[in-house]
Amino acid sequence: MAHPQFDYSHLSPEERLQLVEDLWDSLALDAPESVPIPASHAQELDRRLEAYRRGETATRPWHEALDRIDERLTGRGG
Repeated sequence: MAHPQFDYSHLSPEERLQLVEDLWDSLALDAPESVPIPASHAQELDRRLEAYRRGETATRPWHEALDRIDERLTGRGG
């Protein structure tokens, strides 16, 4: 496989992280089956799904979860 030449040395750390995120997202969208999932992650997802199905986990609406994450990331709470 040929390696494309791309000079990223001029990018800031934030821009490089955004590039990584964009590349990862493109893989997940274009070829999700090609994104490897470690066995331990798959097992944890299965465990959490079973706990949810048994009613053993607390849930909240998606917008509340996003708000909580945002608060933690911006240092306003939790």
